[in-house]
Amino acid sequence: MTTEPSTGPATSTAAADPARKPRAYPHWIGGGWHQPARGHYPITDPATEQLVGEAPEGDAADVDTAVRAARAAQEAWAATDPRERSRVLERIAELLTERAPALVPLLQAETGATLKVARGMQLPTAADRFRRYARGALEPDTVPLPPQPVGPSALAPGGLIGAAAVRRPVGVVGCITSYNFPVVNLAGKVAPALAMGNAVVCKPAPQDPLSCLELGPLLKEAGLPDGLYNVVTGSGPGPGEALVAHPDIDMISFTGSTSVGKEIAGNAGRGMKRTLMELGGKGAALVLDDAVGRTREAALGSVASTWAFHSGQICTAPTRVLVHDSLHDEFVTALSRYASALTLGYPTNERTVVGPVISAAQRDRVEAHIAGAREQGATVLVGGERPTEPPTGFYVAPTLITGVTPKMTVAREELFGPVVVVLPFADDDEAVHIANSTPYGLYDYVFSGDAGRAWRLAGRLRSGNVGINTVQRHPETPFGGFKESGVGRDGGSFGLHAYSELQSIVWPS
Repeated sequence: MTTEPSTGPATSTAAADPARKPRAYPHWIGGGWHQPARGHYPITDPATEQLVGEAPEGDAADVDTAVRAARAAQEAWAATDPRERSRVLERIAELLTERAPALVPLLQAETGATLKVARGMQLPTAADRFRRYARGALEPDTVPLPPQPVGPSALAPGGLIGAAAVRRPVGVVGCITSYNFPVVNLAGKVAPALAMGNAVVCKPAPQDPLSCLELGPLLKEAGLPDGLYNVVTGSGPGPGEALVAHPDIDMISFTGSTSVGKEIAGNAGRGMKRTLMELGGKGAALVLDDAVGRTREAALGSVASTWAFHSGQICTAPTRVLVHDSLHDEFVTALSRYASALTLGYPTNERTVVGPVISAAQRDRVEAHIAGAREQGATVLVGGERPTEPPTGFYVAPTLITGVTPKMTVAREELFGPVVVVLPFADDDEAVHIANSTPYGLYDYVFSGDAGRAWRLAGRLRSGNVGINTVQRHPETPFGGFKESGVGRDGGSFGLHAYSELQSIVWPS
């Protein structure tokens, strides 16, 4: 690992734009700003530890106001011509693209993402999602079913009965999102929900909600009617709990940790709310004995993305690398060199590859897991110590841990940081057993020179997604997890299905 020479907080986004003073934001409710009764709480730059802005401290009353606004607007929006819904969503995508230069500094500062990630993976991806569901609004919502002859019964005369299955809006959707990609995650929920005719009340992660609040005026300018997009924030669990419990919320869409997801699912179930739960992951990258040449290089780069892409704060990251015995030592050596060469520093430096994690609490949590791995007998081959440079910020050095067994905590729990653990295996059966041995099942990877072998192995993995020789995503695939990695699927047309109810209509032909 290399470290950029410290120039202090002058490299931060906040200091780079001295004209921008930290702002105290209201909630966004009913198409306008809504002042919080409980004041504000600070949002801190994870790299400089300076104040980025202040978010509104929400409570149950704020949530109720937002839900009422959403309910009042939803029925008319559902009745709107799909072509108009499509036009509005397309305009949102255009405005996100146009305003990106102004929005990126705030988004970068509150998330701590590197400039490469903030510019290339945050707002552009959000715009793509609104653009995709502008098309989605025009997808057919009716599935005609062949007429069936039905005999007479005590209920009705017999005859030829026609039918259709129609997708209808769920109603008002509560969207609760994670901190790693605040705008992208929100767009992935809001865009398909709006395309289907729903209204949304959003509760972003407490660490970085300001960009989500900034979307309010942008969506209004795009022509979205008031009340369809609402944002209530808060530093604690109160607003989220109020949103889940509110009787006028029809669905909860949540992205976050499995532990919180279980609480939300239980509480939502008491009100028979529909749920979409995208939860934690502990991705396994299986490097088979025939992974040589370009396949080996693809495996190496893919595993290294855990360190290089947003400091490992990705639920789909291949944080466990399972390597065949015959390749283990060579692959570990290559990973060690890779991790040692990565540049850690202020994320606003163009040369920085590894920035901070989101908070001091998250840094401490990751460090505790690394210490626990040592205590359980693993070897911290690279990293493992808190960086002394930069002098401010919540940094975890790229860390490679070997000598790991499947039962160790570091091999089972999601760390959400730049930490990779290596586990050897002797044959395919053992690899599958290790890969499936955690409670999670979100995203696994198979690297092999034989595509047929990799395909067959993928079928044995208890994972909602499997990448073969790549960590690249396909935007139209259904995304979600097996086991404790969640319930339901979104992405592509499956996202439209997630935010709709099926209604059957039957008639005599």
